[in-house]
Amino acid sequence: MTERVEERVEERRDRLMDGLRAFGANYTEFTRRFAVWLGLHATDAAALAEILYAEDKGTPLSPARLAERVSLSSGATTALLNRLEKAGHVVRTREQADRRVVTLRSSPEIRPRAVEFFGPYSARLTEVVARHDPERLREFEGFLDELRDAMGALLADEYGEGGPGRGGREGA
Repeated sequence: MTERVEERVEERRDRLMDGLRAFGANYTEFTRRFAVWLGLHATDAAALAEILYAEDKGTPLSPARLAERVSLSSGATTALLNRLEKAGHVVRTREQADRRVVTLRSSPEIRPRAVEFFGPYSARLTEVVARHDPERLREFEGFLDELRDAMGALLADEYGEGGPGRGGREGA
């Protein structure tokens, strides 16, 4: 690659990362405001948002999967779920033939409140998506999948708890 082509790739990468960081910061702030609105800790609201989202997608979460999504230990996730359950926001159910498997569901009382809060966000996102060509959006979705996979592989293989070179692999 010529020096100018490499520079353009790095410039595009930097612009994309700036946009993704800004979106991530806005999403974090949005979730923080959801927490304030509900009178919850930000981590609890983020977990509740994950539970609601997974339910909406038809793939409700287990406590272990929630722990992965919000980056908490199993013990911290149990404490979080105890708080959400006590507040009446979450219900733990046993829906599988294997009764040891716990499924997380939002309570009937919290869903209308979540719809009220997230409704305007959903409507605006729908407007933005509707303005773009479906093929372009599929390409973008594929690109986001590649970014997620690249980050996931890096986290799994290279960046253990101690940083670069101390990866998540046994003996790394």
